[in-house]
Amino acid sequence: MTHTVLSSATKEVIIGFDQPFVIIGERINPTGRKILAAEMTQGNFKRVEADALAQVAAGAQMLDVNAGIPLADEPSILAQCIRLVQSITDVPLTIDSSIVAALEAGLAVYQGKALVNSVTGEDEVLDAVLPLVAKYKAAVVAISNDETGISEDPNVRFDVAKKIIERAADYGIPFCDVVVDPLVMPIGAINTAGRQVMHLVRRLREELKVNTTCGASNVSFGLPNRNGINAAFLPMAMACGMTSAITNPLHEEVVRAVLGADVMMGHDPDCSRWIKKHRAPQAVDARREGGRRRRRG
Repeated sequence: MTHTVLSSATKEVIIGFDQPFVIIGERINPTGRKILAAEMTQGNFKRVEADALAQVAAGAQMLDVNAGIPLADEPSILAQCIRLVQSITDVPLTIDSSIVAALEAGLAVYQGKALVNSVTGEDEVLDAVLPLVAKYKAAVVAISNDETGISEDPNVRFDVAKKIIERAADYGIPFCDVVVDPLVMPIGAINTAGRQVMHLVRRLREELKVNTTCGASNVSFGLPNRNGINAAFLPMAMACGMTSAITNPLHEEVVRAVLGADVMMGHDPDCSRWIKKHRAPQAVDARREGGRRRRRG
């Protein structure tokens, strides 16, 4: 089995076909969040801190950290965010940027083995990002698009992923440290998007034997009740071989679907994670209710 091992200074997380699905919390990202972007630019990271703690409490095993703010000093802000998040949580992080200098700044301060998000199939990008991944002994998300854009043909996306894996090997990065993003497209715009991803994830698992991830909420973009679509998509993707996703763990419906799928796939021995998540609060409430009844008696 392919295992992608990520770590913080004190905690290890394994992404793998025989492992529980890994939820990577997406909320530390200023894209589309004007207040967060303004605060981060001003050096105010209170909201980052709150988002980090809330996502871990909700069940995220990893956190994605992004500081992509136009005209801001992204390398400095990203490094500060990583230091802060690592000081208050013990989960491994995904260092998320399209700017090479920001990735290097984040990797330079990171404690443990990070997941770099991301590298695409353009030769220029590969030559810039892969040496950094190798230098810091990180793992990397391989996004399956290149100079030609995002193909609607999953076989073309497979070929791009294969190219990135082969180029990573040239830098001494093993295939187990390449986590492929097959690119989930909005199903409201492309009705076959779900089938495309399932087909591609299955090929990536069976032929290249790599772990996979995605921006899960992309599938529901533009639709009502997006959490319902996301909660339907993830278990199906997991059954085809997807092993992690960048998503919002504060959406209980989505987390519940992932935990239930882990049970069905045998990745939650004795259903212990499911029981811990769902039975314990009910037991506590029952004990409290019993106490109130006794007092009233």
